[in-house]
Amino acid sequence: MQMSKRISSFQCSPIRRLVPYSRDAERRGIHVIHLNIGQPDIKTPKEAINAINTYSEDVIAYGVSEGELALRESLCKYYEKYGVSVTPDNIMITTGGSEAIQFAFMTLCDPYDEVIIPEPFYTNVSTFANIAMVNLVPVTSQVDDAFVLPSIEDFEAKISKKTMAILLCSPNNPTGHVYTKTELLQLLELCKRHDIFLIVDEVYREFCYDGESFTSVLTFPEYKDRIICIDSFSKRFSMCGSRIGAIVCYNKEVLDSAMKLAQARLCPPAVEQVAATAALTAPQEYIDDVVKEYERRRNTLVSAIQEIPGCKLSRPKGAFYFIVDFPVDDAERFAIFMLRDFSYQGNTVMFAPAEDFYVTKSLGKTQARIAYVLNEDELRLAGKCLAEGLKAYRKQVMGLR
Repeated sequence: MQMSKRISSFQCSPIRRLVPYSRDAERRGIHVIHLNIGQPDIKTPKEAINAINTYSEDVIAYGVSEGELALRESLCKYYEKYGVSVTPDNIMITTGGSEAIQFAFMTLCDPYDEVIIPEPFYTNVSTFANIAMVNLVPVTSQVDDAFVLPSIEDFEAKISKKTMAILLCSPNNPTGHVYTKTELLQLLELCKRHDIFLIVDEVYREFCYDGESFTSVLTFPEYKDRIICIDSFSKRFSMCGSRIGAIVCYNKEVLDSAMKLAQARLCPPAVEQVAATAALTAPQEYIDDVVKEYERRRNTLVSAIQEIPGCKLSRPKGAFYFIVDFPVDDAERFAIFMLRDFSYQGNTVMFAPAEDFYVTKSLGKTQARIAYVLNEDELRLAGKCLAEGLKAYRKQVMGLR
């Protein structure tokens, strides 16, 4: 049977499409170390788990489309820590940050309108754009420049009559770059000049390292009518399966328009909103300890990969990912080799090939996104597996010594 032309143009996620190879490796008794996906092994706050365990409603009923008031009020208090003043009316709870991005695209853009995005970017944004029939227009950042924001002139050169927004992620997935106050201000001035929106995915805002400071796009009130902030509970509280996200926006017209989409999907998950509200009551020590742990994990894996001859990476300043450029002919081919044809003392590594983290098809072919969300022992072993796997791949597949 023939499928739609629309779905035929979608890509399978490079984060998950090699899962059949990893499952086959595990069936063969190989321990697969998953660096491909941002699934932390950090425990969810006990406050959130207790809220689920003590949920006492007799019926799990439909909620309000914009999200429960208790959660939106709690988020207002949370944002105060970042110098952000919002009301519950500025917040719409979504089914994960993914739905928030989709809502933003479909609210701002008509079919074939354009959104400018620095590449590499979170690969699933391509699918969100395809769903909304939006064209992503890339501005390329470089590993050799630590993935800093490309020049404003580069952005301005990509603006057309169809441009509706610029989309950022800060701290960045997949590069780990944290955009500065100056960089954000330059983009906001550009957006004002061309009457477009700035969408910023801030789901990793807590995770900044080496004394790096985070600036929320919501702290620029003079530009508030053209700002859309994307948020999520998944990574901050290790609640990836809860699928609770948010749009935070001062622009009433944007939220009123997005409400048409929110009402069509009825409501965000009910029990998970209770858990998310409870998670916000976790002590600050929970977040502080998690950030310190991720910084240690970053240091461990970055150091291990930097010792591998030929590997190139930029030390991430935030989030819990980085891009590595391997000395190989094809990162996806290397990833399959690691899962199908290689093991080191019964262990191997799974990572996400980075080619589909770019719009520009000539880029990312030898790169991978690495997630350092596992404990340090696993990450040390992952570094050893990658070192030995590269030697084997270059010799067996590429014919090099």
